[in-house]
Amino acid sequence: MQVDEIRMEMDRAVDPPMRRAVAMAVIENPCAGRYVQDLGDLVDIGEELGGLLGERCVQALGIQPGEAESYGKAAIVGERGELEHAAAILHPKLGTPLRKAVEKGAALVPSAKKMGTLGTIIDVPLGHKDAAYVRSHFDAIEARVSDAPRADEIVVAVAVSAGGRPLARVGGLQKHEIRGEDGLR
Repeated sequence: MQVDEIRMEMDRAVDPPMRRAVAMAVIENPCAGRYVQDLGDLVDIGEELGGLLGERCVQALGIQPGEAESYGKAAIVGERGELEHAAAILHPKLGTPLRKAVEKGAALVPSAKKMGTLGTIIDVPLGHKDAAYVRSHFDAIEARVSDAPRADEIVVAVAVSAGGRPLARVGGLQKHEIRGEDGLR
């Protein structure tokens, strides 16, 4: 777990402070070192981790699930794996339990994936959970596990934010304008 709290930006107070959390899990890659056509085992792991890591983020932020505003997901695959292993964890089923952990979640969950080794860093993208066009919530949080992923491991990260970027002012759809019906606006 990692929690960032921003209280000052450009010598200006951020009130309330902007808080974001990332929860990470290191798992053994059951497909490491071989081509596997059916990635169902990884899909199932993603489903389990979506809820677990999403709930941990909400708890770490000390908020109720409905107070979560942004979310994101990422994975780093060790050298004996392939990017498709990250895709199997992140895309088919991880989103549904994550949405439950943050209440609603009409928007797509932004994601990132890469290959790496011990200590590889990944930026977990964040976007508003109910409306993708809310620019104030386009953000990221850095995720890293110092001793992972090993060659046969995958680091899976889920991030949740209790607000948008500090001092956001680049326009676009405002938080108070969200309808949350189609995941876009």
